[in-house]
Amino acid sequence: MLAPGPLSRTNMELLRQELVLLSIGRRPRLADLYAEVEQVRGDSFRADWRITDPIRHAQQREAPDPGVVCPDDGPEFTALQDQVRAALEKKPCKEPDLARRRGRAMCEDCTVHSR
Repeated sequence: MLAPGPLSRTNMELLRQELVLLSIGRRPRLADLYAEVEQVRGDSFRADWRITDPIRHAQQREAPDPGVVCPDDGPEFTALQDQVRAALEKKPCKEPDLARRRGRAMCEDCTVHSR
């Protein structure tokens, strides 16, 4: 169990980053679909990250080994992809900037995405 205080918050943030990297490594086509949504809508995966930051990290050697990788090449993923792309052709329900806040970059080489 982690001790309470600032150190544990830092550990939890690092754990969240590692879990995001694992998820991207395991489902790269889904991560690319998230990136497509960000690009079209101008929204962000998290208030302080663009999905392209953890995608880039997941492709680097320092990322954790994803283990089993889901190819997402079946009809279910294709249907999801079609639904997402159809939704992207419609007017957005909210302004993307509403979700953003001042944040921290994922690493020193990443850009802080805030307004």
